[in-house]
Amino acid sequence: MSDKILPLDFEKPIMAMEEKIEELMRLSQESKIDFTEEIDKLRIQAEEVKGKLYQRLTPAQKLQIARHPQRPNLLETVKAMSPNTWVELRGDRAGTDDRAIIGGIIELASGPVMVIGTQKGRGMKENLTHNFGMANPEGYRKALRLFQHAEKFKMPVLTVVDTPGAYPGIAGEQHGIGQAIALNIREMARLRVPIISVVTGEGASGGALGIGVANRIYMLEHALYTVISPEGCASILWRSAEYASRAAEALKITAQDLLRFGIADGIIDEPQGGAHHDPLFAAQRIMETVERGFSELKGLSADQLLDDRYAKFRKIGAFQEAKAAALSS
Repeated sequence: MSDKILPLDFEKPIMAMEEKIEELMRLSQESKIDFTEEIDKLRIQAEEVKGKLYQRLTPAQKLQIARHPQRPNLLETVKAMSPNTWVELRGDRAGTDDRAIIGGIIELASGPVMVIGTQKGRGMKENLTHNFGMANPEGYRKALRLFQHAEKFKMPVLTVVDTPGAYPGIAGEQHGIGQAIALNIREMARLRVPIISVVTGEGASGGALGIGVANRIYMLEHALYTVISPEGCASILWRSAEYASRAAEALKITAQDLLRFGIADGIIDEPQGGAHHDPLFAAQRIMETVERGFSELKGLSADQLLDDRYAKFRKIGAFQEAKAAALSS
């Protein structure tokens, strides 16, 4: 990954201040004039602006961070978590290997773990290879094979979610995308091993749910989890994707919202500005959270794991019975 971080639109004022600091430092070296006092003042101002900005991010701004082109993807994260033990397992055993979903085994302190997740690429060529993280039915069938493999060998499962949704093309419909996702949801609910899911970027629609049924769901600080993308929601409600920011606010899709609703079980801290500013820091925090989660689940029997998973999803949502008097009025 390049050391140069691409600024987002709302970060450009910060970038301008940092460029001014670099300019003064360069000028100081060239002219032998001491600008230390001015540079220190600008650095303090820049840190104050950063602190206020990142503490008050809107859902639309968090969406930009979650979609940042330099945000760590699945392979970068697992290799940072366990650099020497990653073994990828390919194919759905029916002739295809959907590269939008990657799976394999890593060795953590607690033992071997099956990791399955959506993969985005770096640049256009890699994104085309991985279909921008949008899996076809074959990808979910590969994931199901690996879930069953993990259960057979009694390995805990870690799923990593970062997808704008399953591939919405005609080929996906023809090959049974709905059935593939539904089958994964059913079979994940039945797996007799611990499952932890971490949403690292976007967790959108059935594309996320197809690998997201877990005992514990954690989210990176700037990750999002939603039934539909803000652009899709805006196109339906306001007939224009231009209202995506408004939709992002209304949908309540941030990690903080999901924790408050009891859908997420915890938020994983990111470095200031997002995981792309320090991928190793983010990977370390993910690994610590996952290890802690598996430690908590380790003492549960297979039946207790199933009950725990069932109870987690049954309690999601708020339901209120309408009174007969209200209906008759």
